[in-house]
Amino acid sequence: MDTKSNDVCPLCDSGSVFFWKDEKIGNYFQCGFCLSVYLDAGCHITKEAEKERYLLHDNDINDPKYLDFLKPAIDLVEKNFKKTASGLDFGAGPGPAISHHLKKKGYSIAVYDPFFWNQPEVLQTQYDFIICTEVMEHFQNPKKEFGLLRSLLKPEGKLICMTEVYSESINFSNWHYRRDPTHVFFYHEKALQFISESFQFRSYERQGRVIRFST
Repeated sequence: MDTKSNDVCPLCDSGSVFFWKDEKIGNYFQCGFCLSVYLDAGCHITKEAEKERYLLHDNDINDPKYLDFLKPAIDLVEKNFKKTASGLDFGAGPGPAISHHLKKKGYSIAVYDPFFWNQPEVLQTQYDFIICTEVMEHFQNPKKEFGLLRSLLKPEGKLICMTEVYSESINFSNWHYRRDPTHVFFYHEKALQFISESFQFRSYERQGRVIRFST
């Protein structure tokens, strides 16, 4: 594989350098500006294989352990928004647990997923909050996706994300998070700052794997 085949960052368009090679998955690059690490586009699996892998995820909407994992994002919605607020569960997957839970609490929330809930009409309006849990690491074109997400937020809105953030303290070769071939972009803290500034969010906050961008 050509180690120079994808040397422009798909988030910030800066130059990148070859970072690491997984013999089964492919080549990874690191952006010289936002410091994120991403998989060479030529090594992405097919859409069919991607969907099959998502179907293997054990994300039962009634699984208390899974709901506990998602609880920080759910709590942010309940803390910051009244039940009159409108929301979007973006990248909901085959089992939209967060929207299912919030609907039971009385929230109005739409669902979108390119594989399982491909409803483009829900992308034609704006929302008070968008939930994007364990999704942004799958973005093959993060610049495009964050542009879309920002356009879907009302003033005083919030984009609530969950992902594992890459840092220099992580042993990338042994990092469990990168072993999933559908995980193609790993955000550094500097990338989160770039997203906040470049897409004109008012601010962002991060607590562990939970990231909140505010308009």
